[in-house]
Amino acid sequence: MAPDEHLIRSARAGDMTAFALLVQRHQASLRATAIAVLGYTDDADDAVQDALLIAMQRLPDLRDVNGFGPWAKAIVRNNCRAQLRARRAVPVPDPEPLLPPDPGPRPEDRLERAVHRDWVREAMAGLSAPVREVMLLRYFSGVSSYREIGQICGILPETVGSRLRDGRRVLAKRLQETADQVRTDVRADTAASVWHRESTQILGAMTDGTFGRVLDDWYHPDASIVVMGFLHGRRTLLLDMLDLTFSADVKVRLHNTVASKDVLLWEADFLNPPSDPEHCPPTMAALFTLDQGRVSRMGITYGTHHPADRTADR
Repeated sequence: MAPDEHLIRSARAGDMTAFALLVQRHQASLRATAIAVLGYTDDADDAVQDALLIAMQRLPDLRDVNGFGPWAKAIVRNNCRAQLRARRAVPVPDPEPLLPPDPGPRPEDRLERAVHRDWVREAMAGLSAPVREVMLLRYFSGVSSYREIGQICGILPETVGSRLRDGRRVLAKRLQETADQVRTDVRADTAASVWHRESTQILGAMTDGTFGRVLDDWYHPDASIVVMGFLHGRRTLLLDMLDLTFSADVKVRLHNTVASKDVLLWEADFLNPPSDPEHCPPTMAALFTLDQGRVSRMGITYGTHHPADRTADR
């Protein structure tokens, strides 16, 4: 039986079969940890599945290659404590996001993280669109609280929770069943990078006054728009919103783009002019549902903190 150290090194190199073996080896003890905190409930299984997804993404950060068990148990306990605090209706930060912080300067670190991100994104492509949307937001963006996800998707927080549970369980099963089929090559020109370039061009069209043409080309005629979960309209609603924004000399800076099959997420900052520093909220996120390459639905939510502030608050 290969020791944890060998499995971890292989998993860091992109071998998801090695990570699946780690999961099999430690899952019982991780579940026992969750049950000790939460009892015999579905929440305990959810906490374990969430912890395994976090551990897979943060594996390059594990300093002690022989310490996977205690490290993963600590993630499980953190998830369980967050669930207990949520039960008491105390406002607390959500558990840490699936993706690690900024990957730092070492090329090998970037490669390891890219391999794991690619695996998760490929696995997510098999989920239904509603489940994939909430998974994308929860684990690949700054829009991670149930309230925010509900606003941008136009659903209740309880529905967000049930879809996340479905998504985590499917991914955990897929890890066990198809780990040996994962691609370990990391391509520089991924679908996400293509979408980022195109999204930057679309934002440029917004500012130079040609967004009307983009609207005709990129949005279905009957595309629906949902803003903060309550303002509903058709695509022409965007023209009014953009006019209100850019006529005040507000700039928009795209800082994150995530794509998975027919779901696309933008996260951007608003740069207000000195003459009107409160014109727009600090940040916005837009979730696009695509149908044959065109937008059929767009959900928008606004944030009161910049990404750096969000990280500091966690």
